[in-house]
Amino acid sequence: MQTTAPERAVGVGGAASLPGGGTSRPTRDRLSAIPFLTPGVALVGLLLLVPFVATVYQSLTRDNGFVSSFIGLENYGRLLRDPTFGQSLLNTLMWTIGTLILPVGIGLLVAVCTNSMPGGRWIRYAFVLPYALSGTATAVIWGFILRSDGALNQAIAFFGATPPASGWLLEWPTNTIVMILASTWQATGVTVILFMVGLQAVPPETVEAGSMDGASGLRLFWHIVLPQLRPVTIVVIGMSIANSLRVFDLIWLLTKGGPGAVSETLAVTMYRQTFIISDYGFGAAVAVVLSIIVVGASWVYLRQQLKRT
Repeated sequence: MQTTAPERAVGVGGAASLPGGGTSRPTRDRLSAIPFLTPGVALVGLLLLVPFVATVYQSLTRDNGFVSSFIGLENYGRLLRDPTFGQSLLNTLMWTIGTLILPVGIGLLVAVCTNSMPGGRWIRYAFVLPYALSGTATAVIWGFILRSDGALNQAIAFFGATPPASGWLLEWPTNTIVMILASTWQATGVTVILFMVGLQAVPPETVEAGSMDGASGLRLFWHIVLPQLRPVTIVVIGMSIANSLRVFDLIWLLTKGGPGAVSETLAVTMYRQTFIISDYGFGAAVAVVLSIIVVGASWVYLRQQLKRT
């Protein structure tokens, strides 16, 4: 049976081939890139995939640091029965929602309002400077503010009001809410910076065209400016989701997840089970669940956003 020219141009498996039996230039280019990609792929596998696989295996064991025995999915069953794990999930959800609404919303508002304002640079500095502080320094500052004899209670008493008798860090959900506010104070700076970068990239011609068409104020921002901030907004929201799901240092230094474990997030629960209680198998199970949530939430969000581009 004779073959046509198009059939001869396609090799086994649909790979493009030349009449002489060789491969097409695009295929050769892809194959020639393999040696350059191999070191990077190997490094990612070594630093990320191998520890993750080891953690998954450890989550299937009963491990106290001295004796390890395989127990299957028993640690995951303990997670489902543990009320502390449910509380950690709830707190993690609160952190995710809080850090999406507050830092992202405030950062966008500050960037837009100060973009063309005389002296707006100095207002932005007030929001950006806390971002230079580490989580540890932020926790120390807010520890002085929120303790029973701290600056906040003294200010409340100065104005004639009565500070809460139980304090700000000793009851849930008050402790989680004030820690989200403390995190917002520190994290808003990066959103201001990123949104300012996005605003500087908006072509002034589009804004002028919208003004000439009668748009102004909020309408101009909503229909002209905000759609052009979409790439930056995707990055900011993605960072906020990932950071909120793995928050640890601020919570540990302010409350250590307490009182009891009512202010723990999944990251704090993982740390306490692994390094304080030395229940490495159970801590590994929490780590696996947290990793799945972080990767899954980021993947779903980015996939939905990239579909619209």
